[in-house]
Amino acid sequence: MTAAAAPAASPASTGEQPGVRLARSRRNAELSLLLLAMVLVAAYAATVEANVLDTVTPDFWIPAAALGLVFLGLHLVIRWLAPFADPALLPAVALLNGIGVGFLRRYDLANAAPEQRESLAIFAGTGGRQLAWTLGAVILAAALLAIMRDHRSLSRYAYTLGLAGIVLVMIPAVLPGRFSEVNGAKLWIRLGGFQIQPGEFAKLALLTFFAYYLVRKREVLSLASRRVLGIDFPRGRDLGPVLVVWLISILVLVFEKDLGTSLLYFGMFVVTLYIATERVSWLLIGLILFFGGAYLAYVLGSTVGGPFANFYDRAQIWLDPFAEPYDRGYQLVQGLLTLGTGGLFGAGPGGGQPTLLPEVQTDFIFAGIGEEIGLFGLSALLVVYLLIVERGLRAALAVRDSFGKLLAGGLAFTLGLQVFVIVGGISKLIPLTGQTTPFLSAGGSSLMANWLLIAVLLRVSDGARRPVTGGGGPAARPSGGPPEQLHGAPTEVIRP
Repeated sequence: MTAAAAPAASPASTGEQPGVRLARSRRNAELSLLLLAMVLVAAYAATVEANVLDTVTPDFWIPAAALGLVFLGLHLVIRWLAPFADPALLPAVALLNGIGVGFLRRYDLANAAPEQRESLAIFAGTGGRQLAWTLGAVILAAALLAIMRDHRSLSRYAYTLGLAGIVLVMIPAVLPGRFSEVNGAKLWIRLGGFQIQPGEFAKLALLTFFAYYLVRKREVLSLASRRVLGIDFPRGRDLGPVLVVWLISILVLVFEKDLGTSLLYFGMFVVTLYIATERVSWLLIGLILFFGGAYLAYVLGSTVGGPFANFYDRAQIWLDPFAEPYDRGYQLVQGLLTLGTGGLFGAGPGGGQPTLLPEVQTDFIFAGIGEEIGLFGLSALLVVYLLIVERGLRAALAVRDSFGKLLAGGLAFTLGLQVFVIVGGISKLIPLTGQTTPFLSAGGSSLMANWLLIAVLLRVSDGARRPVTGGGGPAARPSGGPPEQLHGAPTEVIRP
């Protein structure tokens, strides 16, 4: 005889309510992944020293430990203030940030005299400064989580943030070149020893405004006037907002001499517009406007010159960098040779020659790392970026209010677009843009702005995953008004 099957546990016996999905905070999973990320960073640092110094110093673990303490502090803040935030975001970003600090430390060792390398202080040079910037950026992200208990509170300041974003974008354009120009692009505010790239913060402010504006205007912008080849196109009078943002992006391209920032601003607006309306026609219109504007700038640069000349020169270098391999095309040529030298598996951490590549610590850090970890290693880094973008989009899909959906979707896409612009530039897919690689490149502005971006995604994902009671109201609703409930959405409770 066979034993009778044990009766299924009833909801009453388990303390659960019928028809209720259980939710976990997943903070322990986040901690485990974070520890794994720091082990990988420490292993990277040890391998660098083994290849550069032919030995591993007793202090190799200190940068990874310092980073681990910083990220552990943020983990505790998340555990307290955003317990249901996505558990994969912090470890993924921590891994990228740690690899960036490790490579910058490797760059410092390459620049030091051979007899001074073993005695080079852990917190000296570019790597040491990046450690300090990481501490400041993580503190800023934690402060934002503490202040912004509900992502919907940002909508109250949408117009203020929009105005601030426009001002931040335009300041470098109107400043004299000695206060704003670096390597031909006017993206900085430089006063004495202080410098900041305001455009990194402007993208966050502008995206918040875009999300709020498109939530309010979504129904109007979704209206179609005619159908062409199965695609519904909007009415002509609804093109105003897109044309305004297009004009701003062209002005950035011309007066700040930066294709990457121009593409970033216009791209994030058009994609946010697509998310809001679900109209493919907006994507087509956006592509036509941007590429048409870029081509017009190229033609004017070849004929008129003036403010269009810089973009024309960049396009010429992109079309044939080997025409002047020791002059204008030197940086791109060196980047392509560096990637080619790395091959599939690379020379190993510490085995490359990063000093031969101009601006390897900022614009071309992806190529410098690629020489040492090869195509497979770079693919792994891109997968980590893809994971961050995917988790951001997942938060956008799961959050219950329209503003949160547009905000998280736009932020995730913006990060993905920035990575595409950088990788496309160094691989000659598109013209060089001068953008920094998020979390890898040296620099405080980019690091702080991108950690703020992650903090907003953490807050949105916390709101998306936060359990709600069977009656439809949140079990632990943050302030800011009731969220929009999705019809038929499953109800959650906290598992004891």
